[in-house]
Amino acid sequence: MSLTIAVAGKGGTGKTTLSALLIRSLCKRGLTPLLAVDADPNANLGEALGLKTELSIGRLQAETLKQIHSLPAGVPLSRHLEYQLHQAISEGENIDLLVMGHGEGPGCYCAVNHILRRYIESLRSSYRCTILDNEAGMEHLSRRVSHGIDLLLVVSDASPTALRSAGRIVGIADDLELEIGRRYLVLTNLREELSDRAREEIERIDLELLAKIPFDEEMYELTLAGRPIAELSSEASSLTEVSGMLDTLLQKEAIA
Repeated sequence: MSLTIAVAGKGGTGKTTLSALLIRSLCKRGLTPLLAVDADPNANLGEALGLKTELSIGRLQAETLKQIHSLPAGVPLSRHLEYQLHQAISEGENIDLLVMGHGEGPGCYCAVNHILRRYIESLRSSYRCTILDNEAGMEHLSRRVSHGIDLLLVVSDASPTALRSAGRIVGIADDLELEIGRRYLVLTNLREELSDRAREEIERIDLELLAKIPFDEEMYELTLAGRPIAELSSEASSLTEVSGMLDTLLQKEAIA
């Protein structure tokens, strides 16, 4: 069975860190091979995973549109694009990374987008798990994922602004008519007990609170230094909490 988890949240709330911690925890459980998709235009999941990418989907789209009328005779657009897409995958140990990059510029991307969606759906089926690190607006998710996702984790810190943003993300998912199995709220970077104001905002969000991830000084220093998640100690509080959260998720979804 293939499992797809999408992570979304306001910028600065720790969604990429959560995605990286989830990936490390999934790999430890042997739920590999795993596909990591960085669908945030401000792409930095690769840095967290220690993987470098030379080509993003956004760049590939733009280059393909420029070349579309000068392809060699007899070479279908789909074959050309799928070859380029294969080159865009960064391969790691049990983890492959695909970076979406920036969205479309001027021009008609309909044919290119259709091929991209078909390719990415086919690609996902080859992995046991797929983690999608999304922007708050989730436009890439709506354009690139047609067969839905199993779990949506909406990430927020305890600030009222971020929590209201989390509520809007739920609304965006509904407006985009995304096919989502279950949705959960995950709080990150907690330094103290939740304030009454934060609790009030959480009650307004139509999401089950799945986990409260504490602020982790070791994780913070690792991120500042631009070091990959693999260097985080196994005793780190953030990793311990995410590992427990993953156990809960796997039990809820009856996924072995």
